[in-house]
Amino acid sequence: MVIQGVLYGLAAGALWGMVFLAPRALSAFSPLELASCRYLSYGVVSWLMLWPVWRTVRGKLQREDWLALLRLSLIGNIIYYVLLISAVQLVGIAPTSLIIGVLPVLTTLIGSREHGALRLSALVWPLALIMAGVAAINLDVFLYAPDPAHGGAGWLVKLGGLACAVAALVSWTWYAVANARYLRRHPRFNSHEWSLLTGVCTGALALLLALPAGWLALSVPAAPGRDWGLFAGITVAVALGASVLGTGFWNAASRRLPLTLSGQLIVFETLFALFYGFLYESRWPRPFEGVAMLLLLGGVLWSSWLHLQPAEPLADEMPV
Repeated sequence: MVIQGVLYGLAAGALWGMVFLAPRALSAFSPLELASCRYLSYGVVSWLMLWPVWRTVRGKLQREDWLALLRLSLIGNIIYYVLLISAVQLVGIAPTSLIIGVLPVLTTLIGSREHGALRLSALVWPLALIMAGVAAINLDVFLYAPDPAHGGAGWLVKLGGLACAVAALVSWTWYAVANARYLRRHPRFNSHEWSLLTGVCTGALALLLALPAGWLALSVPAAPGRDWGLFAGITVAVALGASVLGTGFWNAASRRLPLTLSGQLIVFETLFALFYGFLYESRWPRPFEGVAMLLLLGGVLWSSWLHLQPAEPLADEMPV
């Protein structure tokens, strides 16, 4: 069960890493344009896939499910992605991904007393490796990384980008915890159904997002180099890969793993985002970047191994 959950988390991370690359490749388009197109595509595809089983799924739905789906879709999809796009376009892929990389530590601390969770004392060293990896990426960015391709961003722009990345981290953390808890409390939906329902709700919210995006596109002078064919291809690919498949894999992982482990698997998103960034820039990782990736991966694998050991005491056995 744990190994299967880790593999699902790995697949989700590989697909989610694409969302960091898309804003860099489509820097001529605004965050609102990118987010609205991605999630409109996500909503349409989700509805088409949900339609054949809609009667069955509709019988399971309750009012609380719709409210939860709207909250998760708004905070974990719409708001998160707009903030992430803004951060990538202002400060680049590496700083944004390293800040999002703190997420495993936050979710582990939040879930440290839930069922199936290990004592925090058993996770000190894996978490230390993850934090060391984040620190190494940070060190590389501020010592060696050039300014992002914006003509050399000023300090205010960089601070704004970092603020967007931190806000994205907060929204992602809330989503990861709230979604995992809701799925475990309401097992009447399988992972695929919940992913498609999330897509439908996100698509509905994206319709509202498309209104200001369209207004800005018409009222603000467009940036040069706007390739609409590339825009459509990348946003649809991200919608299908990261949103439909990635969310389905993540929901499957969330059902099989305690929050202390599933939260740490989000580090795969950071690793794949860095890897895709290196491919896009046609270069090898710098020394600190390579060390950071090894530390992050080592921390996750160590934590996974600890969760496979049956002798470890569970958090729900501790006195409250």
